[in-house]
Amino acid sequence: MKITAIETFIVPPRWCFVKISTDEGISGWGEPVLEGRAASVAACVEELSDYLIGKDPGHIQDHWTVMYRGGFYRGGGIHMSAIAGLDQALWDIKGKALGVPVHALLGGQQRDRIRVYSWIGGDRPGDTAQMARECGDRGFTAVKMNGTEELQFIDSHDKIDAVLARVQAIREEMGPDFGIGVDFHGRVHRPMAKQLAKELEPFNLMFIEEPVLSENAEALREIANHCSTPIALGERLYTRWDFKSILQGGYVDIVQPDPSHSGGITETYRIAAMAEAHDVALALHCPLGPIALAANLQLDAVCYNAFIQEQSLGIHYNKGSDLLDYLSNPSVFEYDDGFVAIPQGPGLGVEVNEEKVRQAASEGHRWRNPIWRHADGSFAEW
Repeated sequence: MKITAIETFIVPPRWCFVKISTDEGISGWGEPVLEGRAASVAACVEELSDYLIGKDPGHIQDHWTVMYRGGFYRGGGIHMSAIAGLDQALWDIKGKALGVPVHALLGGQQRDRIRVYSWIGGDRPGDTAQMARECGDRGFTAVKMNGTEELQFIDSHDKIDAVLARVQAIREEMGPDFGIGVDFHGRVHRPMAKQLAKELEPFNLMFIEEPVLSENAEALREIANHCSTPIALGERLYTRWDFKSILQGGYVDIVQPDPSHSGGITETYRIAAMAEAHDVALALHCPLGPIALAANLQLDAVCYNAFIQEQSLGIHYNKGSDLLDYLSNPSVFEYDDGFVAIPQGPGLGVEVNEEKVRQAASEGHRWRNPIWRHADGSFAEW
């Protein structure tokens, strides 16, 4: 089998898909995207295609190694997201060619389903208790929310009070056993992160996410010493080398690599194994589309330390198109009692509606995250 063509499709609301075609009529799909940089990732996919076209798609490990190591400059969000989508598509081809799901090729599933959480509250969180109740009524047993709006390095305590009030309202509405994840989203700097983490502790959160930006990981030690709430991060880390020092530091309890950013199935599987060796849990990051979620679930099936899965159904970013819109078999994501079933179809297990994808790609998107500013006019982290 030989790769004959590689195409990218930039589709609403903010996604990029890739299709790898072969001379045997088997095609594979992946989702190579870095939110807000879809066109840049698509350009990188096109550059990597020069190497892949004409090759046997089955040599996934070798292709991954060449795509990563074959250029003098390597790593980073754009390069690793491009590799990620291509890697997903190569695994999809291999599974389809052999008539088995990708998780069977990775040694077979360890679980039949995995717990999922739903997003609530939007960029500037509000009505969170009501939204949590609606999620609970739909069967979800956990939610995640942005904790706060923008915060200065040192800010007023009323902003912390607002976070506490929102979380308290959810806890009172949903009871003591409902899972609540609070995403600091890299918006909070070290001085305020210490206070916020400490004051959230009485609410017994499922985790706090990105309490500081990953590049400020040295601050995690102090934050961990201020609270016992599990600390999660990793969506802005892209390789096992990025995660190495984080895991060695011992202050992260949950890693959150994104298989559409962290080199695809091949690299994320390695990152998950590294985390397991440090007794750290896995909660894959996936506020993205259906191909990305399918790739995540293949990994959830085989990674022992996976405990919950992010998914984007109804997320505030999905304006105009939602998670299931580009599938011919939307029932593949079977939600029940707060869990989603592991797909059992060949490859990634999803059937992409190619006609709809091509139609949507003619519209495309230019999604960008908002630019926020503080009251004094200076830039604020989103």
